[in-house]
Amino acid sequence: MITETLLYTGKAKSLYTTENPDQLLCVFRNDTSAFDGEKIVQLARKGMVNNYFNAFIMQKLAQAGIPNHFEKLKNDTSSIVKRLKMIPVECVVRNFAAGSLCRRLGVEMGLELKPPTFEFFLKNDALHDPMINDSLIITFQWATQKDIDQMKAYALQVNTVLSELFLKAGLLLVDYKLEFGHYHNSLILGDEFSPDGCRIWDAKTKKVLDKDRFRKDMGDVVEAYEEVAQRLGIALPVMPVA
Repeated sequence: MITETLLYTGKAKSLYTTENPDQLLCVFRNDTSAFDGEKIVQLARKGMVNNYFNAFIMQKLAQAGIPNHFEKLKNDTSSIVKRLKMIPVECVVRNFAAGSLCRRLGVEMGLELKPPTFEFFLKNDALHDPMINDSLIITFQWATQKDIDQMKAYALQVNTVLSELFLKAGLLLVDYKLEFGHYHNSLILGDEFSPDGCRIWDAKTKKVLDKDRFRKDMGDVVEAYEEVAQRLGIALPVMPVA
């Protein structure tokens, strides 16, 4: 696999072209950011953990019939993925009230949401990812009605698969975001699924095991990610002690 040129650098991942025009090299970095990039630090092992975590989840989703861009692990911190034309919206599914939902609506933290809620947000850091709706998406041609319907269907299917998977590990999948893109003529799941993009709590103690530990200066961020991975049965490589 020949890495050619840097195509895109996000908050915690970098994408490189490869000799295959339909594939990219996705590198998970140790960068950890919050508040639209206002707070950034390096956390050792984080890129490795998220790479293996994402690979595990994407393979579980593929087995459940949810197409996604993951192809294979390349090494400890990178994977080969399909090259997608991304839709610039985020799909957010919430099973329990937390974060911005509590701030916006004044609802109690931890309130179970029945049925789960679904929201669209525009992927734009400069505008702080504002909430949008179907009408805006269609008017500004970010996606078609067919895309919208498929994104909603896939996002809720993901919820069914992963909520059960996490609960079996004694974990609550509180909420998460998904991003989608087109691969040739098909809409499929892209980006990543890791503790960077979801909230995960211990089912009994409600201990926070996601990036909120970084946002709220709770410490042990990567250790929490590793705990979730271990409980889900994700085999992580042993990193040498510096």
